[in-house]
Amino acid sequence: MIDGLPLDIGRQAHQLAKQLWPINRSITGNGVRETLKILRGHLPDLEILEVPSGQKVFDWKIPKEWSVREAWIEAPDGRRFCDFNTNNLHLVGYSLGIDATLTKNELDKHLFSLPEKPKAIPYITSYYEEFWGFCITDEERQVLQDGNYRVYIDAELFEGSLTYGELIIKGESDEEVFLSTYICHPSMANNELSGPCVVTFLAKWLINLRSLKYTYRIVFVPETIGSIAYLSKNLVAMRANVVAGFNVTCVGDERAYSYIPSRNGETVSDKVAKHVLRFIDPDFVQYSWADRGSDERQYCAPHVDLPIASILRSKFLSYDEYHTSLDDLETVVTEKGLAGGFEAIRCALEVIENNVYPNVTVLCEPQMGRRGLYPNISDQRNYKNTNLMMNLVSHSDGQMSLLEIADKLDVSFWELYDLANKLAKVGVLDFGQTPRDVS
Repeated sequence: MIDGLPLDIGRQAHQLAKQLWPINRSITGNGVRETLKILRGHLPDLEILEVPSGQKVFDWKIPKEWSVREAWIEAPDGRRFCDFNTNNLHLVGYSLGIDATLTKNELDKHLFSLPEKPKAIPYITSYYEEFWGFCITDEERQVLQDGNYRVYIDAELFEGSLTYGELIIKGESDEEVFLSTYICHPSMANNELSGPCVVTFLAKWLINLRSLKYTYRIVFVPETIGSIAYLSKNLVAMRANVVAGFNVTCVGDERAYSYIPSRNGETVSDKVAKHVLRFIDPDFVQYSWADRGSDERQYCAPHVDLPIASILRSKFLSYDEYHTSLDDLETVVTEKGLAGGFEAIRCALEVIENNVYPNVTVLCEPQMGRRGLYPNISDQRNYKNTNLMMNLVSHSDGQMSLLEIADKLDVSFWELYDLANKLAKVGVLDFGQTPRDVS
């Protein structure tokens, strides 16, 4: 594990988030394509793929594509407000086009605000039910005057496609580690932009490693419908090859670390996530499968059952700014927060990459003194190190992984990994092949 946080990664991820911030993203449309093209500037091998409207994907159907150019409301005094081009959260996602004059009471049926958060613009969508609407701060809503209001939305739904990005980073094995994040929300920081920004820099880190044990399958998809569409095309291969992975969202603030298990709860991903977070932040929040809410719902669904867990900072629905304009890049998502999210998942991937099955090469206890591994002078520090070394050897039967031994001995994986390598260099241990399933 790297000591401290990779703050330069946090700074770069934050800059990327600022670049992506103004783009209007939804489950379809040019905002998704524009976002993916920017990400491809960092990841040249990212493939951008399309799934046509109307195509059946399991129990769902790809919706029509949504395009919006302009939207606003004009008050009786001529003042415009709820302007989409000022803040894209003002428009209910997938709103139909309209140009009409309404009374205040008629307009009110199409306005959404949060009385408990009077300064926030809420995030509202109507993907699968034809509707139009605007989101407004409750402060502004409470002072709307009586009279007639002009409502204008220049938007359309048409037969188009859903867009997603896929990156395959080849390793020595065909077995895969899967990373998924979503790119379908407009201007929100922790809930939307933290995931794709952190995953982009995780991918860059993986690409720059000299060698990888596993192949990495990384996707940027619209939430829910995108992950369902992706699984409909790739489930057979993923069932055969994916051995671990994480759904990445809400990884950008400094307030907490948290974890959502897979439905199984005992996969490699679950064990790695809990181990890593225990040593990064012993007070991390451990949620249950009942607290799910993102694409882990699809990846861990019955009869899909991929080994996918989630490592997060403040989980969706758990922080006050969630799904509002208050989820910003100043007070919520920070460079340090993004660095912490990056480091937690990077460490998890590092454990997955380096988890071995140590096997002692001699019968009974090895003679450490002649290998220069037993101290000549006994003191408290030497005793602790020697005891840990001998405890590692005592569990190294080739059947327990290094991660399992670390958990049993209550030490970090990295401390034990360094020690195991030291013992391997002098021939006391060798490392067998990682079994297909260690759950």
